[in-house]
Amino acid sequence: VRDFLRIAMLSCPLRIVEPIYDCSLQCEQTQIGNLYAVLTKRRGTVYKEEIIEGTMLFLLSAYLPVSESFGFAQELLKKTSGSGTTPQLKFSHWEVIKQDPFWRPVTAEELEEFGEVSNVDHNLPRILIDQARKRKGLPIEEKVVVFAEKQRTLNKKK
Repeated sequence: VRDFLRIAMLSCPLRIVEPIYDCSLQCEQTQIGNLYAVLTKRRGTVYKEEIIEGTMLFLLSAYLPVSESFGFAQELLKKTSGSGTTPQLKFSHWEVIKQDPFWRPVTAEELEEFGEVSNVDHNLPRILIDQARKRKGLPIEEKVVVFAEKQRTLNKKK
């Protein structure tokens, strides 16, 4: 039974589960666009937006991946010129990333679009795995030399 369960687990496609913060923010009406720009750059999604009565302040609630929260407060204050408050972050839920981290192109259309070796830059789960492995000092699959060229000698034979 154990062998069959192991085979069944290995035959299923792998998915990464990512922790998500619930982020509460306040910002002035003039800087709301910059706040949205910072959130979308860091894969955040706004699920509630309210205006505080009698003021020009907006109260936003958003979901932000934990991996994207490092340096978020500093960037937010910088982009909103200090009018955005420091975000209040608390754990909300776990979210499954739909992409396979070990996906490789197989069909002719995929090979034409992505090439022989799949580009890791477009595979979010693979990027997250490589960041964690690098942070822990574990080996990752990366090329040391990306564009190798033969060195040319500069001396001239006379």
